[in-house]
Amino acid sequence: MNPAEWLYRTARRVPDAPALMTGTQLRMDYAAFDTMAASLGAALQAQGIGYGERVGVFMSNRIEYLIALYGIWYAGAAAIPINSKLHVAEAAWILNDAQARMCFVSGDIAQDLDAPGVEPVFVESDHFARMSSFQPMDTPATLDSDDMAWLFYTSGTTGKPKGVMMTAGNIQAMALSYFVDADDVSPEDAILYAAPMSHGAGIYNFMHVMRGARHVVPDSGGFEPAEILALAPEVGPISMFAAPTMVRRLVDHAKATGQTGEGIKTIVYAGGPMYLADIIDAVDVMGPRFVQIYGQGECPMAITALSRADVADRSHPRWRERLASVGVAQSVSRVRILGEDGAELPRGQVGEIAVRGDGVMKGYWQNPEATEKTIRDGWLWTGDVGFMDDDGYVTMQDRSKDMIISGGSNIYPREVEEVLLAHDAVQEVAVVGKPHVDWGEEVIAFVVAKPGAAVSPEDLDALCLANIARFKRPKGYRFVEALPKNNYGKVLKTDLRQTLTQETAP
Repeated sequence: MNPAEWLYRTARRVPDAPALMTGTQLRMDYAAFDTMAASLGAALQAQGIGYGERVGVFMSNRIEYLIALYGIWYAGAAAIPINSKLHVAEAAWILNDAQARMCFVSGDIAQDLDAPGVEPVFVESDHFARMSSFQPMDTPATLDSDDMAWLFYTSGTTGKPKGVMMTAGNIQAMALSYFVDADDVSPEDAILYAAPMSHGAGIYNFMHVMRGARHVVPDSGGFEPAEILALAPEVGPISMFAAPTMVRRLVDHAKATGQTGEGIKTIVYAGGPMYLADIIDAVDVMGPRFVQIYGQGECPMAITALSRADVADRSHPRWRERLASVGVAQSVSRVRILGEDGAELPRGQVGEIAVRGDGVMKGYWQNPEATEKTIRDGWLWTGDVGFMDDDGYVTMQDRSKDMIISGGSNIYPREVEEVLLAHDAVQEVAVVGKPHVDWGEEVIAFVVAKPGAAVSPEDLDALCLANIARFKRPKGYRFVEALPKNNYGKVLKTDLRQTLTQETAP
């Protein structure tokens, strides 16, 4: 199923329905959205770009992002969404690796883009206006379920990024599973793109296109808590994707201003599990508006889900354990906890989380070795460490690369972080391992205190000793004003480990 089929059908069913908005301003209805995408598809095909080709999208958040995506799919090509925070040289590397011939770009980030053989088309230009005014295609090109529609490049924290080949069938499975396992969507709803449209936020466009709902890009084009809380009552009910750190910022602003999230229907949090103290606080402040989804680029948003009911439940005898989990397997996925030998581990035992199903990628672009390493016997090995309880709830401990081994014992940073966050004066914390000549690694905690609050190592030591084994207690604390994060709100533990390495360098 070509994703453009969903736009085509909605535009004929409800052509006058509002589709694309900037802030409170309506920019296009579904008829205009569909016509522009179909015209862009025709322009691409006129240049020989169609089935089997790859086309980049390197833009900041804007409604043209969706027009470009659906134009690419109308033509039958695969879209390459590129992180808008990347350097133009990094974007050029991705485009050349993907052997793209064209890339839709926005002038605020891509003026200096230079990728040999790749034609940049600026969405502010007359060129884009001419392409989007072509005689539109009658119907979208045919894509079968195994045809690549989305080529997503991983973050590349260890070496060059890899291209994840997502098929039309993968996208369909993820989108339909959302309705079953996460949330329903009605025509009155709106999806707010406050997080980067190249990643999680943009993926949720499909469900809202299917239902003829609205697509809203905030005036700022990004995540501003005050703007979101002011916009939601005006255009709501809105749904939005947010990384856990973004949820924390939104909740903190709501608390400070006495707001409760009026106009917000659903906040899907993903990109890492939410700390227990943070999600409890979020529900206390904003009510039952939260759903958690666990996925990764290789199986986007389709591994597990923790429902709105589970997130808000306080009556189950193990509600805290469930709230600290990433939920249960989604309808299109099978999830297992595997040992190093590939055998499934007993419930409650920690191992690597693995998934198989219709949401799992086709493989890595032109990288069969990496594909064979990651997908074994049909199972995608996620690189995440966790366990599954008797009821099927999966609790993620950490990325396997983040686990600390000290004195031969495994220490999961998340467990230590949860304890430290229970201190009233702690705003954020990140725990990493520092090389140690005798123990292999020692536990170090980077701590951000709440504004105006003070906390000492002795305070945190006492908290840890009262709640976890002594060997897990941090051997050192670094009090910092902020933690380094990427564009999606994830803490960059690689940077923190590099900081510690520099401390010990001669």
